[in-house]
Amino acid sequence: MPPVSGQLHTRPTIRVLLADDDPLTREGIKLLLSRSSYEVVGEAENGAEALALVPTARPDLLLLDFDMPERSGFEVLRTLRERGDKRPVVLLTGRIPDERVYQALQAGLNGLVIKAMAMSQLLTCLDSVIAGRRWIDHDILQRAMDFSLSAQGRSGPLDTLSQRERSVADLVVRGLKNRDIAGELGIGEGTVKVHLHNIFEKLSVASRTELALLVSRSDGGAAA
Repeated sequence: MPPVSGQLHTRPTIRVLLADDDPLTREGIKLLLSRSSYEVVGEAENGAEALALVPTARPDLLLLDFDMPERSGFEVLRTLRERGDKRPVVLLTGRIPDERVYQALQAGLNGLVIKAMAMSQLLTCLDSVIAGRRWIDHDILQRAMDFSLSAQGRSGPLDTLSQRERSVADLVVRGLKNRDIAGELGIGEGTVKVHLHNIFEKLSVASRTELALLVSRSDGGAAA
């Protein structure tokens, strides 16, 4: 039977796995996507839950908060790529260090949206990613590229740490536990764990003891 003149061709539903530790953010994103061809088929409040949901939710695309407890969005991205999973990944973030943007791009990130701009940019980003293109805010992308150039002149491994990560590292050297570090810096204990994982990754250390030794050596060398 020939198509009726003027008949609309609806776009297939695109399955989305959404992970964010803020319930209000998740609700806002779901409301936005409910007016589109994107359907949230799974929700998680941390990265570990998101990875566990992938086999059963069978998403076409993952929309992840960059900074989550129990595995950040970046860690989920990297784990998926290590498994050979090529599904598009889009990160949501309030703010993100330039070096992390660069690392995420190197790991195969497909899209990045600043949360404050999600209402106006998220659907554009998702449409681009589903079409096989990468969508990153131009200014953020430029800063990430500038970082990749400036990093070549950095003098030591600790220079790769953000200011907050360096604060966490210094408190580890002082022997503080995660709970005490959280109280000292006014952040959540889950956030401390995220920072520590990023620090271990950047400095290629596997324990708090190795971290303390590296920081002590670096500070000693700098003082000399």
